[in-house]
Amino acid sequence: MSGRVIVVGSVNVDLVVRGERLPAPGETVSGGTFERHHGGKGGNQAVAAARLGRPTLLIGAVGDDEFGEEARAAVRAEGVDVSGLATINGAATGVALILVDASGENLISVASGANNSLDAASVTEAVERLGSLAGDVVLVSREIPAAAVDAALRAGRAAGARTVLNPAPAWGLPMAELGLADLTTPNQGELVALAAALGLESARPDERAEPERIARTLIESAHVREAIVVTLGERGALLMSAGGKPAVVIPGIEVAAVDGTGAGDTFNGALAAGLAEGRGLVESVRRAVIAAGVSTMVHGAREGMPRAAELERAIAERA
Repeated sequence: MSGRVIVVGSVNVDLVVRGERLPAPGETVSGGTFERHHGGKGGNQAVAAARLGRPTLLIGAVGDDEFGEEARAAVRAEGVDVSGLATINGAATGVALILVDASGENLISVASGANNSLDAASVTEAVERLGSLAGDVVLVSREIPAAAVDAALRAGRAAGARTVLNPAPAWGLPMAELGLADLTTPNQGELVALAAALGLESARPDERAEPERIARTLIESAHVREAIVVTLGERGALLMSAGGKPAVVIPGIEVAAVDGTGAGDTFNGALAAGLAEGRGLVESVRRAVIAAGVSTMVHGAREGMPRAAELERAIAERA
């Protein structure tokens, strides 16, 4: 089986300042350098999947400004189908302000712009135009309105796709959305936020070091359809499946990391690509962990995302 990846999410331009360290609240840190990159979780995840050889389509929105033209051209140049990427008249393209320290840690603030104009009706129409999605994967992130997220998951499921929800950011996530996704892919902080939204005892902040227990509690309480995949940064990922199956820990890889900005998006795009290729869930998660690790070796959210041959080499080196 070999399917497509349909990504529904945001498209931004990233304005990046790199410095020795991240500022504390109210503090100014001088001496940084400035860069401009293309980003947004939707755009990034689409690029990650396309670079791994999967036919990929992006559904989202940009503004009718210079940033929007650049963002569309950048995604198209990666081989992504942008027929579902709308241009919103009078709107500004989304912008992310990113601070990165010498170790690759980052802080990000986003002005959503045109991403906020992506509504449920347009998303449903865009997905329905694709016809049957049997064998395809619909990957949805949350830098777009909640109604658009809900519509993408519902339309994807109705068309026969496997649905993946990247709950980033996790704040304000309706619990009903978890039931619409076959897979949910929070990082550790987002996992805690999801559990806290349900009022679970295991969501206490001091238990961030216990992702397995929190994930198990969440999966039992939220009626998750297939699995929660928790990304753990350099430590890899935790796969917690529904139905009482034991947790599977996929370790991270050792790399000389310089920038973790796009690692989560690389993981999600690579995971969707693996599933669309017909690979099993554990194998797809393992490949996604390696792809994410490789991506941190280069500055920029997309610049380090591996292509298929590079990922295969990285996998072979660690066999």
